[in-house]
Amino acid sequence: MTSPKRAARVVATALWHTVWALGLSLTLVVASAHAFNLDDVAARATKLAAAPYQKSGAALPRSLKALTYDQHRDIRFRPERALWRNAKLPFEIMFFHPGWVYEDTVIIHELDAEGQQQDVKFDPDAFDYGANKLDREELKSVGYSGFRVHFPVNTPTYKDEVLVFLGASYFRGLGRGQRFGLSARALAIDTAESSGEEFPRFLEFWIERPKPTAKELTIYALLDSPRAAGAYRFILRPGITTALEVDARLFLRKNVAKLGLAPLTTMFLFGANQRSTREDYRPRVHDSDGLSIQATATEWIWRPLVNPKRLLVTSFALTNPRGFGLMQRQRAFGDYEDLEARYDLRPSAWVEFRGPWGPGRVELVQIPVPDETNDNVVAYWVPDFQPKPKEALVHSYRVLWQKEKENLPPTSWVRETRRGRGWVKSPDGSIQLHVDFEGPALRRLPPNATVDVALWVDANGEVLERQARRNEVTGGWRFAVRVRRLDANKPVELRAHLNSGGEALSETWSYILPPD
Repeated sequence: MTSPKRAARVVATALWHTVWALGLSLTLVVASAHAFNLDDVAARATKLAAAPYQKSGAALPRSLKALTYDQHRDIRFRPERALWRNAKLPFEIMFFHPGWVYEDTVIIHELDAEGQQQDVKFDPDAFDYGANKLDREELKSVGYSGFRVHFPVNTPTYKDEVLVFLGASYFRGLGRGQRFGLSARALAIDTAESSGEEFPRFLEFWIERPKPTAKELTIYALLDSPRAAGAYRFILRPGITTALEVDARLFLRKNVAKLGLAPLTTMFLFGANQRSTREDYRPRVHDSDGLSIQATATEWIWRPLVNPKRLLVTSFALTNPRGFGLMQRQRAFGDYEDLEARYDLRPSAWVEFRGPWGPGRVELVQIPVPDETNDNVVAYWVPDFQPKPKEALVHSYRVLWQKEKENLPPTSWVRETRRGRGWVKSPDGSIQLHVDFEGPALRRLPPNATVDVALWVDANGEVLERQARRNEVTGGWRFAVRVRRLDANKPVELRAHLNSGGEALSETWSYILPPD
């Protein structure tokens, strides 16, 4: 028979083991909660895609919707209120106020050093409202419209803007010595389709608190739209070239006509290949001047941008390309002469595919615009395979915001495309294009080397004259072609690259002459 003391010890021991087991269980639960990752966001996206779409977020007060561009611009975040400012961490987060065209707000969480999730709540006292007269009580629960990340890339003593998330699924990055220009997006749906484009938007963000010596920042985002939901992880590495690693899991609610992955958006108004239709002191106005594609390890394509009179959609069918980008190849201030916009400092954006992306096409959409206030060019990857509703489409890539070190072919590349003829006694309606190539493969050629041009023109163009000659100023080569368009209501496509001794010396220049 067990003594009372022994029985007490048995009960105590059992109780201790129970408490220990419960404690271990709680520890495992906490550890699991600490390991917040892309799977957690993907689980949310899966649930969204399985349910009917519901537009989230409360409506903004009328006072914010009625703000003009200048009034909204007069609202400024107070830098001393930046997230992590007092902790003196290498990264800081500042926030955008809703209003004007930014009517949608986002939920933002901080994932602290212990992995705990904390809400970053909207605070009107964190803003200087300038001359605006707004009711602070009415604003207390509106939420932020987006945020920007700061990190020292130009000098070690000042934290520069290096990444911005603002509006729909747009984000923009900056490297050293760059000014904001073109944008990236998480997803494009039915761009340039007659049914109209759908703009997915980010609903919620989770930002990991960085360590005191961190050189990178991790951000998670939940995306939603009427026909798609998605989970995204962004790993930001600022520098001379700022890199943004993107891992995405996309789920469709319904089939779409066209799925655009890794989209880039930019502006092209006029340049050397298409002059301004009105008097302008600036030689060029554009955030980007061409679409670059690395199709294989050795094959590169360059398509100069245009501002067409009608919508122009073109594409390049490829299998497992290396990457594509909307690039700003002209870097001299004299190319633009704009002291305010500083187009010479606008970054190029290169999308580098990670892993095989299979067959599909890089599509380029160019939209007519009368001025530089609107983006009018979009490029993205359209996969031949589209997942069934609720199936995951997993893809990964990097976006590189470049200026000093840009992705270029190892042989030679197109430096400039110029449209127009010199003096002629009698204009005949033909069009002349001058293409300058430069690069190491051309500089290595001896002075007496023979270079020929592999030229192809579609059936709507008639070649009247062509020539190629060495450019003694740059060490490159200049190719000129004069064509006549047979049907002025149709475009003409031209392609050309340089050869010597049967060896390709350059990327392929691929030009679309839009209809009149």
